[in-house]
Amino acid sequence: MTIKTILLGAAAASALFAIPAQAAQGDVLIRVRGIMVAPNEKSGSILPAFPGEKAKVDNAVTPEIDFTYMASDHIGFELIAATTKHSASGRTGTTGGIGKLASTWVLPPTLTAQYHFLPAGHLRPYVGAGINYTLFYDEKASNALEGAVGATKVRMSDSFGWAAQAGVDIDLTDKVFLNLDVKYLDIDTTARLSTTAAGVQRVKLHLDPLVFGVGLGMKF
Repeated sequence: MTIKTILLGAAAASALFAIPAQAAQGDVLIRVRGIMVAPNEKSGSILPAFPGEKAKVDNAVTPEIDFTYMASDHIGFELIAATTKHSASGRTGTTGGIGKLASTWVLPPTLTAQYHFLPAGHLRPYVGAGINYTLFYDEKASNALEGAVGATKVRMSDSFGWAAQAGVDIDLTDKVFLNLDVKYLDIDTTARLSTTAAGVQRVKLHLDPLVFGVGLGMKF
């Protein structure tokens, strides 16, 4: 192999990498991410039996998939789908002594309109804003709670709120890119616990999680 051949091969490889994945009008971008959902919860009191006692909600990690349609070179519309399982625990007093109170699965399909700043670049930052509708399902009382107050039925109210995001796509090839993304979701719910010994208890929760994601995307 001659030096000339090596140089030509290197130049061809450089030229290939120099072609940006580019988000252009009509493109569909599919991203698969690993995400961490970190609630910034603000809890009301657990009423009527435990005034002043509040709940906390744990973080969760899960895969996520999203689809973005580029309506123009700069404007895209992204639909995000993922589901996570979270546990709520007491913070202080009687409920704090119980610890984990209940768990629930959360499904917050989210639609955002995005602005892509550099659609023809190798590094393409974007921001977005939109709406989410959050469904809570498969709610269950913990064994510890049922041991303290008897059989318990848990119900979480669904939520409708706004969403915001910021992220960046970074080219790996002409079709595949690395994605970094962070979102804020406005999620409010009321948990209703129907217990045998303590009657019906309610607690209002503003969950408002930050969602941190990293993954790979492909342009179609």
